[in-house]
Amino acid sequence: MRERLLLFFILFGLGVFLYIFQNYIDTTKGFVILCACMVMYGLYSIAASIYQKRKLKKYPLVINENYKPFVSIMIPAHNEEGVIANTVENVLNIDYPNFEVIVIDDRSSDNTATVIKELADKHEKVIAMVRGEDAYPGKSAVLNDAFQVAKGEAILVFDADATVEPDFLNKLIPHLEPADVGAVQARKVIRNKDVNLLTRCQNNEYTMDTQLQVGRDAVKGAVELRGNGELIKRKALEDIGGWNNETITDDLDMSTRLHIKGWDIRFCPDACVYEEGIVYLFPLFRQRRRWLEGTIRRYLEYSFQAMFSKKMSHKARFDMAMYITEFIMPMWFMMEVTFRVIKLFADKVDPYSLHNTLWSSLIVSAVVGAGFFMTIRYSLRKYDNKPRKEAFFQAVETTIYFFIIWFPMEIFICGKILFCKKDMNWGKTAHGLVLEEKKKIKDRITKELQVLQNKIKEAQNKLQEVLK
Repeated sequence: MRERLLLFFILFGLGVFLYIFQNYIDTTKGFVILCACMVMYGLYSIAASIYQKRKLKKYPLVINENYKPFVSIMIPAHNEEGVIANTVENVLNIDYPNFEVIVIDDRSSDNTATVIKELADKHEKVIAMVRGEDAYPGKSAVLNDAFQVAKGEAILVFDADATVEPDFLNKLIPHLEPADVGAVQARKVIRNKDVNLLTRCQNNEYTMDTQLQVGRDAVKGAVELRGNGELIKRKALEDIGGWNNETITDDLDMSTRLHIKGWDIRFCPDACVYEEGIVYLFPLFRQRRRWLEGTIRRYLEYSFQAMFSKKMSHKARFDMAMYITEFIMPMWFMMEVTFRVIKLFADKVDPYSLHNTLWSSLIVSAVVGAGFFMTIRYSLRKYDNKPRKEAFFQAVETTIYFFIIWFPMEIFICGKILFCKKDMNWGKTAHGLVLEEKKKIKDRITKELQVLQNKIKEAQNKLQEVLK
């Protein structure tokens, strides 16, 4: 109820502000100023990251070779029989001396439980956990159950479709050593980014997130965990009471609680975790719906704690406030355009008013689009080493992707929070779709070859009859 009331007052206040001030000042200028502040903060973050990189070149990070904490690698799996074996085999190839792998079957209806039991029998480092049908649902509950048996001084969480390079942990571990660091997040990369437009845009989205996370890390801001490839110190986990069973985005919820408790989160762009991008539109909407709802709900839930926390750093608090504007900006944009259109048709429609309304809306759209475009293009050039022309066109299509995916969804999520009862619809990400497609193609080719072989055999039989 508190989340609902807080969101109502935020939207109501924004609506009143826009409605009143549209009659006295040009609110388009206010919106442009908001965007300019975000751009300035973004440029400050970029400058800080460049300075940090130069500083590390001059004074490289001193790695303590003796810091090798035992790591418990947790891999939750719900109906993942198609990908879980490959993930576990890949993780076992990590070049690190002290780790265990806990694979948890979360009430699967397929053969996931059987697969992970076979993996546990085959590999000494693998521990299989099978949760019963009456177990509490959700990824957070899965991880909390696994945490009870984990031996590690640090916990590394992977999704069921994750793959990494052998030096993955050796790159992450040094960032976790400082006493004030509670967690480290690796860079996420889409493994099948070249399948179609959706997977390409998802990878570009992740690349932009890498740039933002690097900037937040450089300014000691509120770096966020991303669920897949997150390394968390046991002491920090115990300090915040583990994962929150009542959230649909365990990683974002934990990030905020760690910052409130005064723990720092670092980002390591050199360690990459590869995951499967979603190749179909509906599963993508379902995943992004969960991400956005979880993001907004955690801001609403922890806003007062973040404002008045004595342990949270001022830099992290300010950084978090700046990123909250990401969600205010779309609502401002849509309310601005809506109010202008209503006002236009409520008054006498004349060409001059129509021209002004369209021009203001165009300015707002251009400012928002330009911000996304420049950030994406810069990220693609810096982290994916894209040529200028390719980076330009991919930035254009990814900006359009953002408008189509995120803006309408924010209206939907705000409406859901305001008018619907909170649920734990986790919106499981669909894994193995690429493998499924490959299997379909293979089956089709096999069938066509069989038909061809039959025709060749018939032709050979007819030829033999003619020769006789």
